[in-house]
Amino acid sequence: MPKNKTRSSVKKRYRKTAKGHLKRKKAYTSHILTKKTRKRKRNLRRKAIVDSTQEKKISSMLGS
Repeated sequence: MPKNKTRSSVKKRYRKTAKGHLKRKKAYTSHILTKKTRKRKRNLRRKAIVDSTQEKKISSMLGS
C-alpha cells in the first residue's frame, strides 16, 4: 500500500503538543491592527488548541 504524504500547508500551520493535541495560530493578527485593543492583540499572540471535531481530520493530513 502507498504511504500518505504529509500536506505541506498543514505541516507549516500546526504543531503537536506533548499530550498529542494540535496547536494553531489564531486568526485576525495580520493587518488592521490599529482598531484592535492592546488586550485583544496580546491574546491573539497566544497559540490555540485545535477543536476536537477537527483534530482527526488535521492529524490525518499530517500523516500521523
